[in-house]
Amino acid sequence: MDKKYQKKYWKNNLKYLAILLSIWFLVSFVFGILLVDELNTIRIGGFKLGFWFAQQGSIYVFVVLIFVYIKLMNKLDDKYNLEK
Repeated sequence: MDKKYQKKYWKNNLKYLAILLSIWFLVSFVFGILLVDELNTIRIGGFKLGFWFAQQGSIYVFVVLIFVYIKLMNKLDDKYNLEK
């Protein structure tokens, strides 16, 4: 792969990382810490929603984001004709 494609590939990779880490930050920090009082007014399964985001939600979202990243990177590898 020549330098031009390497830079495009890396730029796309960093864009994916920025988007996915922003989502994780939103769920873990904003929902789990900053908006916890507002979210605690909502209950799901007997638990306050703010508590759920702080204790479990950010972990579940992180695991889902790992699989999303894998899928995005496989597509990016295919786009640039890289072997898996």
